[in-house]
Amino acid sequence: MPQITRESLMSLEAYAKARPEFRAKVMAHKKNRTVHLGENVTLVFEDELTVRYQIQEMLRIEKTFEEAGILDELEAYTPLVPDGSNWKATMMIEYPEETERRAMLTKLKGIESRVWVQVMDFARVHAIADEDLERENEEKTSSVHFLRFELTPEMIAAARAGAAIAMGVDHALYMAETVVAQNVRDSLAGDLKG
Repeated sequence: MPQITRESLMSLEAYAKARPEFRAKVMAHKKNRTVHLGENVTLVFEDELTVRYQIQEMLRIEKTFEEAGILDELEAYTPLVPDGSNWKATMMIEYPEETERRAMLTKLKGIESRVWVQVMDFARVHAIADEDLERENEEKTSSVHFLRFELTPEMIAAARAGAAIAMGVDHALYMAETVVAQNVRDSLAGDLKG
């Protein structure tokens, strides 16, 4: 996987020029890395390109050009790039109506740890959630979580060889399961080394 380094980032000026084309490329790429689990949970699987885009966007929005600020963004986001033995995803809990969203975030505490992936007939792998900071409090869970799914060498070999991948949520108040579409399966298999 290419590394995102300070030197590999575009300056604010260069990014402003490249942004329309770069953004279109990333949006098309994300279509092959997005999994809907039921109507209200979406996983977007991160990789070098999606994280690079997020960093460039944060630098642009915050108009950050000083070295310390750039390094802070790198430190915050580069851990989201998978390292060859795992998949990393941003999970979004989405309810269009604000009152329902607020109520469901209260009821869905702990959902981030109940999301799973399964390669072929291997055991389900539940997410390791929010390693950077706690996103849940006494009253509710957050609408956004960062998940890591750590795979065994056997799972990696099977996924790279074309095995089916299923994903789901097994929270008491939110159950969903899906077999991942071929385009997404192929994109995720490309994240794995083995």
